Amino acid sequence: MNENDNKIERMKELNALLEKAAAAYYNTGDTIMTDAEYDKLYDELSALEAETGVILGGSRTQKVGYEVTSYLPKVKHPRKMLSLDKTKSREELKEWLGEQKGFLSWKLDGLTLCLYYEDGKLKQAVSRGNGEVGEDMTANARHIKGIPLQIPFKGKLSLRGEALMSYSDFERVNADLPEGTEPYKNPRNLASGTLRSLDSKIVAERKVNFFAFTLVSAEGVEDNSVSSRLDRLEAMGFQRVEGRLVTAETLIPAIDDFEERIKDNDFPSDGLVLTFDDVAYGISLGETTHHPRSGMAFKWKDETADTTLREIIWSASRTGLLNPIARFDTVELEGTSVSRASLHNVSIMKKLNLSVGDTISVYKANMIIPTVLENKSLAEHDSDVVTPALPESCPSCGVAAEVRESDEGVETLYCVNPDCPAKHLGKFELFVSRDAMNIVGMASSTIESLVDIGLLREYSDFYSLKKHPDEIIALEGFGERSYEQMIKAIEASRSTELYRVLYSVGIPNIGRSASRLICGTYTTPEELTALTVDELTALDGIGEVLAQDYVNWFADEKHLGEFQRLIAELDIRQAEQSDSASAIAGKTFVITGAVHIWKNRNELKYFIEQKGGKVASAVSGKTDYLVNNDITSNSGKNKKAKELGIPIITEDEFRALAEG
Repeated sequence: MNENDNKIERMKELNALLEKAAAAYYNTGDTIMTDAEYDKLYDELSALEAETGVILGGSRTQKVGYEVTSYLPKVKHPRKMLSLDKTKSREELKEWLGEQKGFLSWKLDGLTLCLYYEDGKLKQAVSRGNGEVGEDMTANARHIKGIPLQIPFKGKLSLRGEALMSYSDFERVNADLPEGTEPYKNPRNLASGTLRSLDSKIVAERKVNFFAFTLVSAEGVEDNSVSSRLDRLEAMGFQRVEGRLVTAETLIPAIDDFEERIKDNDFPSDGLVLTFDDVAYGISLGETTHHPRSGMAFKWKDETADTTLREIIWSASRTGLLNPIARFDTVELEGTSVSRASLHNVSIMKKLNLSVGDTISVYKANMIIPTVLENKSLAEHDSDVVTPALPESCPSCGVAAEVRESDEGVETLYCVNPDCPAKHLGKFELFVSRDAMNIVGMASSTIESLVDIGLLREYSDFYSLKKHPDEIIALEGFGERSYEQMIKAIEASRSTELYRVLYSVGIPNIGRSASRLICGTYTTPEELTALTVDELTALDGIGEVLAQDYVNWFADEKHLGEFQRLIAELDIRQAEQSDSASAIAGKTFVITGAVHIWKNRNELKYFIEQKGGKVASAVSGKTDYLVNNDITSNSGKNKKAKELGIPIITEDEFRALAEG
């Protein structure tokens, strides 16, 4: 392989890493690497493209965002929305501005929205999405502070701005979460999830704000100044981004002033934006496939701190990957205390050549993921030796671990045990869920930590956690109060109904409705474990496939033993009786699409079951009604219902039916 081939392979690797990060950032609001890491990889990819003259298909340098994958309606933007070019150099920014007058403002860290008005009324609000296609967020936009529903302008008008939450509101929402619930990671994550909610009430309660940063067009208005356009929007009732006019002489002092005030700024910002105030001049410069030449983003340099490495901990994951985590003396970064950072994989560990006691430099860009930047004691080590040694076994199950190498040469450590508890975190998440054992406040992160230290290997282990107070209290983010609240919730879950236990153990294809159905006839654990296929299929709603899955599960001695040990910990009470006299008792419903009266489809299912009805997953001849708020939809369930002559009703119609 020649040098150019090596560069192209590196480009493929970089593009894959950037693609993964962009997918998390634009689709879910999650951040899997810091801005500094992303920028460094992006710049390396750009440089390699320039050196090789090759731009790979789907290169991140040619994209703005990522494909939209949420349930919200998709909207194509009239004109592609591009990212801004960026720099961390004040001098470079000054040189870029030259003799022109510029407008310098906060670069707010939220979700970009495009607003469209006609005849003074808000017509549509669309997220940026991938720059070409966004999500229709109009319903939620009507409840965002800073977006007027009506403005004193009768023509067509469009603008862009940032929707985000303040730090104070972010802290308020986290403080109001139930004890033990996993808190939101940062304001951007919370804003992202909130704006994708189907319940506009949540948007209003969480107090999302919108700050306009550019007026795109206003029919019949000639205005060639960015700053005066924002003044115009403010006069119409919009909240606008804070900014000021600058020249090359006043630019750097203005940047210094913004930087000084960022610690007191209640709204998340990851830098500044400088645009030419002369709109026509900016447009005349044109654009690249990635960014317009009319503006430039200024990113803050990452705050770093030196500290001493104390330990490398290995954490098992549900994919089997064993992740190395550096634990070091606590340092303050971006206003928070940091004592751990992910090392990602074996290759990075080898590159850093870490040893306990080394001086390391860590950083945390924009309050996101702590990362080890460099090992300052590297020169003291033999470059061929990695210390401490890799663990020989999985920390979760104790089975031997092995090093694997990807096609790109990246080495990772894996647990090879298919029954490792860490690979089955999902089963524990189902077990504690509200419809199952309902262990209130048991967050996924807590479950993962308990699995990591070997305290959770099967379901009954939840009821032995009270025997390990010292180990649990010592977990990061825990304390005596958290431990006490967790044990209280676990003890409260001991008294439960048999159908919940049956549902909680995750038998393939046996959901909540099937569990209720089975436990409506067979009312003891002993009966449940001895059922035959014939006995199950005799129940209306249980087919042969479900019955066989059920019987096979209990035929496995491991599953049977785990179920029996769990039952021994519980106090099984009689199930609540459904309302057999209700207007929908005995009727079978299928639910599809989004709901708006009930919080979600599970709540609607529970309501139907409490009223004596049944909920099926597929439309068949036994279905009485299909509940779908979009009656005109061409979905498979709608088509099937029409073919069979089954009524399709909305939630409102269902509620009227249920009320008799």
